[in-house]
Amino acid sequence: MRHATDMPEQAGGVALAGVTFIRNDRRIIDDLTLRLDERRIGLVGRNGSGKSTLARLIAGLIPADSGDVRVGGVDVARDRKAAIRIVGILFQNPDHQIIFPTVAEEIAFGLGQLGEGKAGSRAGALEMLSRFGCTDWADRPVHVLSQGQRHLVCLMAVLAMQPGLIVLDEPLSGLDIPTTRALTAYLDRLDQQIIHITHDPATLAGYGRVLWLDQGKIALDGAPDQVLPAYVAAMQGGQDDLADLAG
Repeated sequence: MRHATDMPEQAGGVALAGVTFIRNDRRIIDDLTLRLDERRIGLVGRNGSGKSTLARLIAGLIPADSGDVRVGGVDVARDRKAAIRIVGILFQNPDHQIIFPTVAEEIAFGLGQLGEGKAGSRAGALEMLSRFGCTDWADRPVHVLSQGQRHLVCLMAVLAMQPGLIVLDEPLSGLDIPTTRALTAYLDRLDQQIIHITHDPATLAGYGRVLWLDQGKIALDGAPDQVLPAYVAAMQGGQDDLADLAG
């Protein structure tokens, strides 16, 4: 098992130092210190454990009440311009992420944020669509796509910005089996570091590390074959004593 205090500060990866996030007098994330350097990291926990809040903190979408979050050495909450270059996030519901009417416009938007002109952003969007074999989607209205296709558009929009880290906040929930397999295959081929939040432990079996978050704290942290059986047993048994499981 790892302990946050055992991990030296490094320039790359994700570093959380004493991070606390409070809403309505509740500590959703409670004094969390972590280093996350593995290429594939899974995050599990029951509803309300703080997983999505942690995802948004790592992506810099919300600031911590105390402590700081750095990705690649960048304070992602304070330096948003740098943050969008190094970390992207894919949400469970693509409709919470898509803001433009056509596919190419949606993918081009992030490139525009990075300083590309209109023509360059359009060219980058078309290049990304070509990479996924979807060139005929360019001027297609987003609302006519299936949920799985909209998820793919969101993924392409994130990848177009070439971040070093992608945070997946349950992006496969509610999708049918063929769509889940297709999106999983795309994700498996990516070179980027991935932090994957999921309610399906089976999807994390081949990962380098799994974190179990409970009430804003890390209950267990280690290899999938250490963490996932304990997590599944606790969920099936109505949350057994975490101290006993960790021992």
